[in-house]
Amino acid sequence: MPTYTLAALMMIASGSIHAVVNAIVKGGRDKAAGRAITDGTSALILLPAIPFVPLPHGAWSYLAASALIHGVYLYSLVQAYKAGDLSAVYPVLRGTAPLITAGVTIGLLGEHATTEQVAGIALIGAAMFVMIAGRHLGRAALGWSVLTGLCIAAYTVVDAIGVRAAPSANSYIVWVFIEMGAVVVVMFGLLSRGTMFAAARAQWRPGVIAGALSILTYGLALMAFSMGPTAPLAALRETGMVTALLISILVLKERATAGRVIGVLGILGGAALVLTG
Repeated sequence: MPTYTLAALMMIASGSIHAVVNAIVKGGRDKAAGRAITDGTSALILLPAIPFVPLPHGAWSYLAASALIHGVYLYSLVQAYKAGDLSAVYPVLRGTAPLITAGVTIGLLGEHATTEQVAGIALIGAAMFVMIAGRHLGRAALGWSVLTGLCIAAYTVVDAIGVRAAPSANSYIVWVFIEMGAVVVVMFGLLSRGTMFAAARAQWRPGVIAGALSILTYGLALMAFSMGPTAPLAALRETGMVTALLISILVLKERATAGRVIGVLGILGGAALVLTG
């Protein structure tokens, strides 16, 4: 199997798993506690792997930047989920990210992409915004969603470069999850003045599941980035919106509007352009 095809399939799988993780966090009573359990679990699972991977020499600065960006990202993500529905917020924050990522990696960093891939990226981003047609999205939810999308684009670029700079992809993956878990638990613990830990005890089971899935979803994404171009692969991860839509309809009992169906078709069409470009 060609390397790019394998990387693309890994990224599509990553997107679907990512939608499941976000649905678990959104469904929890305390969003901050749910996110802290998720990332704390990921860190604890990978902590024993430290002796078995090389130190990420050459990537420490990227790991530091990633930790800072992920802190802002997760705070804004929690605020977005507090302010709006999953089916309204998720398309905005995910739709913003691939467009900005493409603009930075292709426009500023000079990464190569074909005309078909650029068209596919644009179609995926536009289709995700179509999915919120007719839904109310308040100013606060919109603001937090856009900020979250900006952070996704930022950590995508940083981690895509960082995983290539590290001695191995496994080294970067282990260290990025460990530092992210520490940052998130400390951050939400301080912001809640410790009350988050009581809430965490009441909803730890789904958080542990989400934590294990988080390793799979972002681990697959980072492995894919180490194998292929950033912008097209980042856009393919947004095919997870199809899974998010199915969850919102089948589990959360939300309505499948015409705009959302058209959006899904647009995402699939954009993915086809990225894959064949």
